[in-house]
Amino acid sequence: MADAHAVVVGAGIGGLSAALALHRHGWRVTVLERAAEPREVGAGLTLMANALRGLDALGLGPAVRRGGTEAPGGIRDRHGRWLSRVDGAEMIRQLGTTALGVHRTTLHRTLREALPASALRTSAEVEHVESGPDRAEVRFRGPAGSQTLTADLVVGADGLRSQVRAQLWPRHPAPEYAGSTAWRAAIAFPEPVPAAISWGPGAEFGMVPLGDGQVYWYGAVNASPGGHAPDELAALRERFGDWHAPIPALLAATPSGVVLRNDIHHLAVPLPSYVRGRVALLGDAAHAMTPNLGQGAGQAIEDAVVLGAVCAGGADGLPAALAAYDEQRRPRSQAIARAALRAGRYGQQLRNPLAIAVRDSALRLTPGRAALRGMARYADWSPPAG
Repeated sequence: MADAHAVVVGAGIGGLSAALALHRHGWRVTVLERAAEPREVGAGLTLMANALRGLDALGLGPAVRRGGTEAPGGIRDRHGRWLSRVDGAEMIRQLGTTALGVHRTTLHRTLREALPASALRTSAEVEHVESGPDRAEVRFRGPAGSQTLTADLVVGADGLRSQVRAQLWPRHPAPEYAGSTAWRAAIAFPEPVPAAISWGPGAEFGMVPLGDGQVYWYGAVNASPGGHAPDELAALRERFGDWHAPIPALLAATPSGVVLRNDIHHLAVPLPSYVRGRVALLGDAAHAMTPNLGQGAGQAIEDAVVLGAVCAGGADGLPAALAAYDEQRRPRSQAIARAALRAGRYGQQLRNPLAIAVRDSALRLTPGRAALRGMARYADWSPPAG
């Protein structure tokens, strides 16, 4: 293979996964990250079977599994009554693996350390991306001033507010507010907790064990965009302090300085293509979705694995390879984004008491295997062969 060169814009989970997938197929990769330190901002996440299979394809499955803990999960109401539970053994039977709770920092470090150290450039603010018929160019500003890289392929993995998307799809609508705001943190907590989501009117609280005495929790409520409280943790305790155990104890164990709050946005208008010339988008840059199915990271990892597979032949035939990437990834990821939005409206955002009663009764009456089959529609994915 000739010295095919890819520039990946963004060193989040999706960008590092894409860089690793391409590197494993013989590409020379340069990852441009605007932050001064290569890190993943966030707390924890749940990796479903599709994400774990994607990480297996990248050669990192065993390492990631060692750094996380099994978290099959379930749904409760605000009083702690179980509405639905996922049996870990049945999940393994249907999907081949259970879900895994992992700290974002752990996953990010594992991906980063699998790449050559020279591949990552930090403090690199991308200013312009241009795609020609045979090559692409990326201009960025770093510690040494403005520089331009020439590449066979540019991967836009720069998140929800993607500059690559804005430049090459300038007429596409910006991400929209989804109607909810969320708080999250990863904390030390000595007692075991189940992986679970608890629903109340217009509100949701989730918890995921991460292993090594760590727990990831989040809370989400219906809210107007842009809201902030002088003391976010105090606001959370007021909102969720009378919910079932161990929610009050989790909040009591949380230092105020570790709580993150973000409004939830998504790419409400789907892109007509993830590819323009020699530029491909992936992850949130391509299909930013609400977190209600827990598939944001999983879809970015899928994108990366498929992109690496279709580009295994190097720079030759790249237009056809990118067309195949778009054909394989856009329908699935956009369908999951739509399903995640529906799940949020049916779950966390639901406020009407009668509708809540009907929903909860339906969940209680749904057999666990049937509920798991519904989950498998999104989690049952395998990487391309070869």
